[in-house]
Amino acid sequence: MFTGLVDDVGQVTHVAVSTVGRELRIECGYRDLAVGESIAVNGACLTVLAQGDGWFNVGAIETTLGRTTMGSWEVGRRVNLERALKVGDRLGGHFVQGHVDGVATVDDVRQQGDARLVDLALPPGLAELMVQHGSVAVDGVSLTVNELPAPGALQLSLIEYTLRHTTLADLASGDRVHVEADMLGKYVQRLLKESTWSSER
Repeated sequence: MFTGLVDDVGQVTHVAVSTVGRELRIECGYRDLAVGESIAVNGACLTVLAQGDGWFNVGAIETTLGRTTMGSWEVGRRVNLERALKVGDRLGGHFVQGHVDGVATVDDVRQQGDARLVDLALPPGLAELMVQHGSVAVDGVSLTVNELPAPGALQLSLIEYTLRHTTLADLASGDRVHVEADMLGKYVQRLLKESTWSSER
C-alpha cells in the first residue's frame, strides 16, 4: 500500500533480460532498502531483488510488461519512487495499491497561470472511474482530477512543487503514463455491477 507521495526520483542505469523477466537497476537516494521490500516505481508495485548503497534491482514479468510502459524503458529513464506505507505514517495523498489500471496518452501540455495543465486520453474502462475533484495516481503521483473535459479524457492541474519533485515536469504530448483509479471507486463499481447481475437473475 502506498499514498502517491513520491519521496525520491530515481534513474534506470541498467536493463537486462533475466530469469525474473526484464530486470532494471535503478539509482536512487535510498540507503536502507531490504531485499523483498515492496517499492512503487512509476506507480507499479515491484519487489526489490537486490540492493546496495544508492541502488536497487527490480524485475518486471510478462504480466507487468503487458500492463505498463516498462517494456520500453531504457537506460537514463527517470522514475518516480515511493516506499511502502508503514503503520502510523501520515496519509498525505490517498490510498494507492501500486496496481496500474491502464496506460493513458498525453494529449496536451500547457501552462495556465501558475499551474501546468495536462490532458490525458484514457484507455477504455477507466473514464467511468474518474470523478471531478476526485483522486487519481498518474505515474505513481497522487493527484486531483481537475476536469473531465470530454468522454475518455482527464485533465490534471500540476502545481510547481509537484513539477519539481516528480518526473511529471518532463511530460510532453504523445507520452504514455501509468494510471491507477481511486480504490474506493473501483470497489463501488464492482458492487454496483454485482447488484445489477443479481437483479437480472
